[in-house]
Amino acid sequence: MAKTVAVIGAGASGLTALKCCLDEGLQPTCFERSEDIGGLWRFQECDISDQASIYKSLTINTSKEMMSYSDFPIPKDFPNYMHNSKVMEYFRMYAKHFNLLKYIRFKACVCQIRKRPDFPITGQWEVVTEMYGKRESTIFDAIMVCTGHHVYPYFPLDSFPGVKKFKGKIMHSREYKHPEEFRDQRVLMIGLGNSGADISMDLSHITKQIFLSTRTGTWVVNRVSDNGYPLDVVHFTRFKNLLRQILPVALLNLWGERKLNTRFNHENYGIKPQHRFLSRYPTVGDDLPNAIITGRVLMKPNVKEFTERGVVFEDGSHEENIDVVIFATGYNFSFPFIDENIISVRNNQVPLYKFIFPPHLERPTLAIIGLLQPLGAIMPIAELQSRWATRVIKGLIKLPPVDVMMDDIAKKMKKNEKRYTPSQHISLQVQYVDCVDELASLSGVKPDLLRLFLTDPKLAWKVFFGPCSPVQFRLNGPGKWDGAREAILTQKERIVDATKTRAVQMCSGAHAASVPCLLIKAIGCFAVLVLLVAFL
Repeated sequence: MAKTVAVIGAGASGLTALKCCLDEGLQPTCFERSEDIGGLWRFQECDISDQASIYKSLTINTSKEMMSYSDFPIPKDFPNYMHNSKVMEYFRMYAKHFNLLKYIRFKACVCQIRKRPDFPITGQWEVVTEMYGKRESTIFDAIMVCTGHHVYPYFPLDSFPGVKKFKGKIMHSREYKHPEEFRDQRVLMIGLGNSGADISMDLSHITKQIFLSTRTGTWVVNRVSDNGYPLDVVHFTRFKNLLRQILPVALLNLWGERKLNTRFNHENYGIKPQHRFLSRYPTVGDDLPNAIITGRVLMKPNVKEFTERGVVFEDGSHEENIDVVIFATGYNFSFPFIDENIISVRNNQVPLYKFIFPPHLERPTLAIIGLLQPLGAIMPIAELQSRWATRVIKGLIKLPPVDVMMDDIAKKMKKNEKRYTPSQHISLQVQYVDCVDELASLSGVKPDLLRLFLTDPKLAWKVFFGPCSPVQFRLNGPGKWDGAREAILTQKERIVDATKTRAVQMCSGAHAASVPCLLIKAIGCFAVLVLLVAFL
């Protein structure tokens, strides 16, 4: 008899967890506390407690080729960077194509998850849910928690003296929906992460003035990279990932900082951080330098204290007549429906093997999906986590002993502490290519590059030098998809088709001029390969 699995949450991680359960012949039931799928990416006019929240204008900062589910490419006419409504449209297409909706119970709040008395033998769980005021208890063989980490706002008011006497409005960025209500107001944004920068840009066209306060500064990257291709398509390749592992970190930092300062000098714009380029995730801020150079946004240091109508900054400067203060200070995460003896969260840290399995459980029947913070898209990682987790739940893959799992957790944390400056979610940070390749190896779906170079060099070239896109993990192993090869070979077409919506007549001689460039690139690639072979 097939094992039953409770999937908690029908967002980006929950949908793929549900589909992976079906692929492995498991019997899933998904509990979604809202009335629709989408999780974080479903825009709602009101900020609803205990649910993720976004603003109307939000556009994703990972490109479609790098964020799609591996066996369901995003249509070529969709933009490379999608508005939240387009992300939702893709989720609906995915759910419909794989017939997922019939397994989802909407408006079902999970109140409690507890072990059955015979858990050491069966690994079973009792799940208590509430729908329309009625509670129900159900037994499941396994649990997949897909609730994300953008629900509970981090609101550090105690860190700001005088905040209680401030007469203006104070809010968290999760409450922000539209810019119109802030028309002609003076707004202070605290926090220069992706949300702080993006909301500041959204507001800057309609407010009287935006003051953007940052404690540490940041390196700012643009969604549009070399030759107009998406940033992650250009830089998240196996070839460049290999270079990052071989070359000295100091050299990589120097290269990255010079490249970003070529676009605009971060020091002159008051943004230059105290850390090096690779020591903390950058901020995606396409329009931020434009907003600063036109005066719509004024950069400010950290807030020292609040006054009744304004703030004093740590450099001694002050601003009065501040109408609204928005804290873009991120989120905490927790699992209020799971006993702390099962999962204990301390300072936004929770020990999970491969960011998925609590190591001390007698049976590996509880999986946390999507609880990490990649430099890249979460969807492909959540999918690979789910593909591996379902095979572990099914008994096809065995986890190592507890001491081995604890050692792996400790090594990852130590590596992050060495690599990154201290931050709220340092324990969740992962590098995209390294993370997906590790998960793919665990499931036996990582591409065999040597075999590909011998049997299909054209495909191997794309896999190694091209973007490390999710579809690569459908080339072989469990869940192999026959359309994977074609999808990889046509990636560039889908990227270009979304932008080249007007036919352009080529100038005479343009093709001839491109030949030397291609020749130079080919010689350069050959030289690098020779150096790599010699080095290895």
